[in-house]
Amino acid sequence: MDNTTPLSPVLSRLGIEQLNEMQLAAHKAIAEDKNVLLLSPTGSGKTLAFLLPVLEMLQPEKTTVQCLILTPSRELALQIEQVWKKMSTGFKVNVCYGGHSKQIEIQNLSTPPALLIGTPGRIMDHIQRKSFDYNDVEILVLDEFDKSLDLGFQDQMSFIIRCLGKLKKRVLVSATSSIEIPKFAGANHPTTLNFLPEDEVKEGLTLKLIISEEKDKIDTLFNLICSLNSESALIFCNHREAVERTCELLKERGVVATFYHGGMDQDDRERSLIQFRNGSIHYLITTDLAARGLDIPEMKHVIHYHPSATEDEFIHRNGRTARMHASGTAYLILHKDEKRPSYVEETIEVMEVPENLPLPKVPDFATLYINGGKKNKLNKVDIVGFLAQKGKLEKDDIGLIEVKDFSSFVAVRASKLKSILTNIKDEKMKGKKYKIEEASTRIVVKEKQERRNTK
Repeated sequence: MDNTTPLSPVLSRLGIEQLNEMQLAAHKAIAEDKNVLLLSPTGSGKTLAFLLPVLEMLQPEKTTVQCLILTPSRELALQIEQVWKKMSTGFKVNVCYGGHSKQIEIQNLSTPPALLIGTPGRIMDHIQRKSFDYNDVEILVLDEFDKSLDLGFQDQMSFIIRCLGKLKKRVLVSATSSIEIPKFAGANHPTTLNFLPEDEVKEGLTLKLIISEEKDKIDTLFNLICSLNSESALIFCNHREAVERTCELLKERGVVATFYHGGMDQDDRERSLIQFRNGSIHYLITTDLAARGLDIPEMKHVIHYHPSATEDEFIHRNGRTARMHASGTAYLILHKDEKRPSYVEETIEVMEVPENLPLPKVPDFATLYINGGKKNKLNKVDIVGFLAQKGKLEKDDIGLIEVKDFSSFVAVRASKLKSILTNIKDEKMKGKKYKIEEASTRIVVKEKQERRNTK
């Protein structure tokens, strides 16, 4: 595909000059073939690979849902929605997922979108409620379908697919090889596009092993974080309880961190990701839920605090760094008596981490929460204008802004946080008084930092 194609304006809006080899192959196969299985690594651009041909197949004259995309997580669903909106296609999109207001979703579906994205449980619920007419759905995309199966969504997915009687095209997408397509998917003899590297070893990725003398590896993790020059890191644990405990122990030592796992309320999960994305928190402790499908920045550092149970999950975790020709490092922390996982090469470099290093710098930005969003007719321009005029902020004092349905989050320079809140205390935005506060209590540990840094 070159710059003379009808999709050129879409690519231009996305800031993309040309598609990569995988995207070109996927575009051709999805356009021409009935069933397609696309296998490609995390971060390679799979979302755009299936959205572009879907766009070309949508019919403007139809007023019902034409394409359904099922995802294992609300975060992946929202990420796909964001890409579609950036494409500015003119076709309506809606997203449905657990934890989101059903009434809002039903209201949105009353004017059916051409493209509907959702998690299996919530989409099944809407089908049972007859919230939308699903009889004209001709295109089905199962994104990260193996993860949906791992999470136990077989029954919901099977129910949904049985209801779609006019399907003409099925696209299954995954970042994992050696997976079996379930019979209920109906994707018989698919055209398979496998862009996974044969040895699953990524160019640009460096693996390092760190041996902990103590069985409780928190001191080793802390020293490793202090050695990363205040650069962001994703830290993986195997269980939710360990995620929260590890986060609290790091906070006690003066590290600004947050956590993320599937047991959290949707709002709390979203808040953690937003703060990590906008740079107001540099360290995210998480389960394998964050190994794929999340809209988070490119990581230079991935830390396996607990080794993953399988090689596939190890690969997915590492997929958060060294993406698209960038370089990155994955660190595996093992207790000296802990068995090395079979998927880790004997030749892996062993790294010694120094002690008593300075604490990571406190992030330059903090996050403001506003209890108003798109449904309140607020947008980014409104928020920037308000913070500049009433909050007396300069352009460089405002970072990433994310506007949700009924809430907004703004990264602002931390050194000006108190003055901002004072300046806007009694002010209205677009004629309405909104609750505006810090998104969460930042762990500002100046005394600990000063004591440690002067040793």
